[in-house]
Amino acid sequence: MLFPFIAWAITGVFFFIKPGYSQAYERLQITSYPNITSFQPAADNEWSEIKIIRSILGEHLLVKNKDDDWIHLNKKTMELVQAPSPVQVELLIKDAIKQHSERYGVINDVDGLVALTSNQIKITLNWDRMTLHQQGPDTEFIDMMYRIHYLQWTGIKIIDNVLGIIGLALMIVLAGFGLLLSFKRSTSSE
Repeated sequence: MLFPFIAWAITGVFFFIKPGYSQAYERLQITSYPNITSFQPAADNEWSEIKIIRSILGEHLLVKNKDDDWIHLNKKTMELVQAPSPVQVELLIKDAIKQHSERYGVINDVDGLVALTSNQIKITLNWDRMTLHQQGPDTEFIDMMYRIHYLQWTGIKIIDNVLGIIGLALMIVLAGFGLLLSFKRSTSSE
């Protein structure tokens, strides 16, 4: 009965203090440079949003289409821009992490749109949105603490729901016993 309560209390203290949160969930940004050309969209497009970004790789036209999906277009030809090569991914990510070398270290490997650094940080490029997502051992540890705190112990939703209900019920029973014992103690001392 005590295990869910102890796990909840320890992880609750962890979430109250939040050690390492700022680095673990840091929003890694692609380094953006001033745009050097202008762009006038065609009047007949079906875009709901347009972004123009200039990175170390050049200019990027990002548009949100009628399905609310972002797509990466060539500004001159209006054709889809294919995913970058591993060399280009490495160049883009190196440019983004150069100011934070103590966190990321150097890039060891690039596989598709994912780079792994010497500090075991996995950096994923979303090419259509031109965004980066980073996750390291500290992020995984905090995510594990979250799963323990919210009684998500197995990763199987139905089992975790049953364990959660049982764990919460046991905590209520434990609190009830504590309350009952405190009333018994106060009546026996009179």
